[in-house]
Amino acid sequence: MVTASSGRVGSLVSPPERVVVIGQGLVAAVFVCLLGWGGEARAAGEPTPAGAVVASPPPSSVPVLGFEKYTLDNGLEVILHQDHRQPYTTVNVWYHVGAYEEEAGKTGFAHLFEHLMFQGSAHVEGDKHFKLLEEAGGAPINGSTDFDRTNYYETLPRNELELGLWLEADRMGWLMESMTQAKLDEQRGVVKNERRQSTEAVPYGIAEEKLWQAVFPKTHPYYGSIIGSLQDLDAASLKDVGAFYDRYYAPSNATLCLVGDFDPAAAKALIEKYFKTLPKWPKPTKRNLTPPTLAAEVRIDHEETVGTVPLVELLWLTPGLGKPGDKELDVLAAVLGDGIASKLQEALLVQTEQAQEVSVSQNSMANVSAFIIRVVVRPGIVPDDVVNTIQSQLDYLNDVPVQPEEVARAVAQIETHQVFGLEMGFVRADVLQHHNQFDGDPGALQKELEAYRAITADGVMAALKTHLPKERRAILIARPKAATSSSTSAPAKENK
Repeated sequence: MVTASSGRVGSLVSPPERVVVIGQGLVAAVFVCLLGWGGEARAAGEPTPAGAVVASPPPSSVPVLGFEKYTLDNGLEVILHQDHRQPYTTVNVWYHVGAYEEEAGKTGFAHLFEHLMFQGSAHVEGDKHFKLLEEAGGAPINGSTDFDRTNYYETLPRNELELGLWLEADRMGWLMESMTQAKLDEQRGVVKNERRQSTEAVPYGIAEEKLWQAVFPKTHPYYGSIIGSLQDLDAASLKDVGAFYDRYYAPSNATLCLVGDFDPAAAKALIEKYFKTLPKWPKPTKRNLTPPTLAAEVRIDHEETVGTVPLVELLWLTPGLGKPGDKELDVLAAVLGDGIASKLQEALLVQTEQAQEVSVSQNSMANVSAFIIRVVVRPGIVPDDVVNTIQSQLDYLNDVPVQPEEVARAVAQIETHQVFGLEMGFVRADVLQHHNQFDGDPGALQKELEAYRAITADGVMAALKTHLPKERRAILIARPKAATSSSTSAPAKENK
């Protein structure tokens, strides 16, 4: 059996003694509205570790998440947020690496690791990670990868917290001790099949990939999808996988967050017990790339072999997450496409009846964002007519600007989506983690919602004029194969 070792030094204590198992699965709990609720930063009289940050929620009409944050000697960040209304605790780990950090020729590693992390480690055989958690009543259990981070989480009955911490510590320190060529090959096959299901076999999957790759240079990590290049994955060796793990899957590049019903003193003792033995490891240097721009209009005409009706997408490269204009474009997306009363849904679904589906989104990412208008076209409608209708609506705003009441309604929609998402502990953990990584403050949700409330109609119009000019848009038109015989397709242009 061929194995790959990370070469780390440390020892994991024995797995926890498990005496009581509650239930066969975790039923989603129903929470009360969280508006103005902040949880507990720490128990009364609980001592605070040196260097810890404790945030207690001040009175506010904006949701505030109380938390305590501290750092172990090996660099692992810890965030604690208590909620004693239900007897469950979410264990959530973020590794601060995604597709953005991948090197040319080695794409897809971040997503591949999301799969490998569930395939056993030094002290957990094979696929028993899931089995142990499910037998303990854990659910949901999952992980996800995006361009800027990878996360793993499980929600457990409060008496099974130790099990969750032990499992996370084991794969943080000893994943490669049990890694084999057979495991790597198996998960490569799983990822390939996932690409087929999510891109190649779904309507417009290949077309939208073409659009994405037309607006990003090949040298930019956003050029490829998060799933990565299949050629790069085929070429990945155990040595390559071990090097990626050593660089990014270390305590210094991770944050552990607990959300739910736990005793803080006991939780801290367990965290020390299972994570303190992991050695301090060099913190990787983050990439710092200049955000790409579009110098001229880009057009992609695609012959669609899966979808049965045309698709039109317009895309602009816009300011990155949290940069000036990002939130204003988020509000504009809601004004244009959230609900039947929104401008583009009214124009395309009701007035002209050109569309079957309309969506508008500001896809915020750390380096650069993408503002996307996506329209599934009705049969018999000329796709270029849809493009003209969209552009006429954007141009019309120059004469009749977005109104304050439209902004207020859009902000209320955004806030509602965010607040109701907080009902689930695993979502709340991701919110704390998100703001910790991108704002340096786990409790920045309050500031974010207050920033949305401060957005004005003039600010939204300024963002529209600055970031969505006609001459810097990318257009995708995907026509079903049967409908392309008499059409003229322009060659795809690629941004260099």
